[in-house]
Amino acid sequence: MKERLKKIEEIVENEAFRDDWDSLSAFSVPAWFRDAKFGIFVHWGVFTVPEYSNEWYPRNMYIPGMPAFEHHIRTYGPQSEFGYKDLIPLFTAERFDPEEWAELFAEAGARYYIQVAEHHDGFQMYRSEISRFNAYEQGPRRDVLGEMKRAIEKRGLVFGASSHRAEHWFFLGHGKEFESDVREPLKRGDLYWPAMPEPDNTDLRSRPYPSEEFLSDWLVRTCEIIDRYQPSLLYFDWWIQHEAFKPYLKKLAAYYYSTGAARGQDVAISYKHDAMMFGTGIVDMERGQFSEAKPFTFQTDTSIARNSWCYTDSLEYKTAEEILCSMIDIVSKNGSLLLNVGPRADGSIAPKDREILQTIGRWLSVNGEAIYGSRPWRKPVEGPTRISEGMFSEETVSYTKEDFRFTVTGGSINVFAMKYPEDGKLLIRSFAETQNQNAPEFHGIISDVSVLGSDEKPMWRVSEEGLYVETERVRNDLPVVIRVAIR
Repeated sequence: MKERLKKIEEIVENEAFRDDWDSLSAFSVPAWFRDAKFGIFVHWGVFTVPEYSNEWYPRNMYIPGMPAFEHHIRTYGPQSEFGYKDLIPLFTAERFDPEEWAELFAEAGARYYIQVAEHHDGFQMYRSEISRFNAYEQGPRRDVLGEMKRAIEKRGLVFGASSHRAEHWFFLGHGKEFESDVREPLKRGDLYWPAMPEPDNTDLRSRPYPSEEFLSDWLVRTCEIIDRYQPSLLYFDWWIQHEAFKPYLKKLAAYYYSTGAARGQDVAISYKHDAMMFGTGIVDMERGQFSEAKPFTFQTDTSIARNSWCYTDSLEYKTAEEILCSMIDIVSKNGSLLLNVGPRADGSIAPKDREILQTIGRWLSVNGEAIYGSRPWRKPVEGPTRISEGMFSEETVSYTKEDFRFTVTGGSINVFAMKYPEDGKLLIRSFAETQNQNAPEFHGIISDVSVLGSDEKPMWRVSEEGLYVETERVRNDLPVVIRVAIR
């Protein structure tokens, strides 16, 4: 630990970035991220073995009264005799095929990929020298992170990793409140260590304060991921905004950005809840969106299911149409969608997940030129349907034929008809003809109008009401892109 911490200090003191916000503000969002627009996130680990409830099973199985607590006793026995660590031998991942995963995610149209390297449960999904509780030494006995990196990069996708280790400070702490296996003596490197009482997570200075030993362990673990796997994007979950993490997070960011610069690699950190100073990383919105376009690049991360980030036997799936509409809305406002998929415990991807991803991929194969590399137009939204702003504000949205979203690619404005009308007649009011050169929306010359993926030449005209577009043969239950070429 001392040697690793010394190395980190040397890099921070002598390389491009220092561990303060002034220095870290030299960060700029990588061009690859601004152009990618769509990534795949994967939550997979020991917590998937029960395929029950959600990825918080390790916490909830130690809280009397929680459904997972009773389920665990019925299925495996009392927590004192069969604890969370006893699920590890059952996590054999016999059907895990990184080539198959990567091929599916590429087919879905993703341009980047993030693998959960360590979730709140503390089990590392990669080869590690810090703890023996990792997928290389136990369970699958495979370097999941390393294998996925090779398969993903082979297909031209950008590879990233996420760490949810911060919450492990308290995640298994309820197991000390009754007779369970968490009561065994704990030391650094053990799966359950430190299992502290769960704090008030609305208080950014809540006690018990994470110890220096835990914080140093968090820093070293994360740097091990950086050094061994060199991810281009590093994602952090929510608890790193706690006051105790601030100096360690700054040091980690300086180390990551400096080592990335030394390799000539464009890297970035995505964070939530103002954990980092604005401008030193990429803002992330979990299960939520912005209501208006932003002058900064951001990311929304959400799951293919409403009720879990890992595979369970009771998933409430979203539709491909819903996910695509969310993607379009996010991209129109200068964001990127990171969509989570949860493979089954055996390593297979469920048929419903596969079906949704393939539908998204087919749509992007036709309309991707309006998504990838696009930029927001001066007006992202037209129509009555608006999105509520905020994290965890996801809602089912019903779009109308009057709802449009916009992006710009080269010499064209891309108009996404969110609900294409059955009669093929659209009125896009944002292109209304005006003699006022100071008009706030559009005062240019349209040279052509076309429909992506269709050989039909639409009829179109511009009036004081807007741009009229009419097609006879275009029919689609998914959004349709009208390409408006500008002279």
